[in-house]
Amino acid sequence: MKLTSLSTLPEEHVSHNPEIKKKVMLRFGDLPHLTNFSQARFAPGQISSAHAHADMCEVFFVESGEGRICVDGTIHPLHSGTCIAVAAQEEHEICNTGSTELVLTYFGLRVEPQP
Repeated sequence: MKLTSLSTLPEEHVSHNPEIKKKVMLRFGDLPHLTNFSQARFAPGQISSAHAHADMCEVFFVESGEGRICVDGTIHPLHSGTCIAVAAQEEHEICNTGSTELVLTYFGLRVEPQP
């Protein structure tokens, strides 16, 4: 068993934009196939630049705020309560398009890289 609380976790930087902060509740190795379980906070206008993962799929859940996610060139709106899954090798970029903080809870699952 592992017990964590957002209130006691340190802030870290999101690798795709060090200005965006996250708190990691679970890390690679804590559970089979899980790469991370985290919460990120995007200030208005902040962007996690376009990227893809060869060996990981990700699931994003919007806790609060508004934004957009572009997956392989298609833009999808993000609103409180939205959940979106991004497959391995799908390029994705997230942007806070609102006037308040965009809060995303997300996790990654390890998959075998495709040739």
